[in-house]
Amino acid sequence: MRPSLTKIGYALAILLTVGYAFFTLRGPQGIPALADKRRQIQELEERNATLAREIEVKRERIGRLRESPSLQELEIRQRLKLVQPDERVYILQDKK
Repeated sequence: MRPSLTKIGYALAILLTVGYAFFTLRGPQGIPALADKRRQIQELEERNATLAREIEVKRERIGRLRESPSLQELEIRQRLKLVQPDERVYILQDKK
């Protein structure tokens, strides 16, 4: 009778362990949470790659501006709305 109780005890322990693992993996901290974290990581990596490309484009533009005085002048004139003393400026209004 002792060996059968031992076997039942082991079987019950294994069954409880399997049941605990099953419910733990299916719970809010289990496999669904892991899949959500992986999705978030992928989105953040894509965002980082996009930002890195934008940074590189801006660095190239800054480099071009440093090397070209005419490009600098054009940028300053566009941003600050500056004109040369002998130029005329016409302001047109949009029709609504």
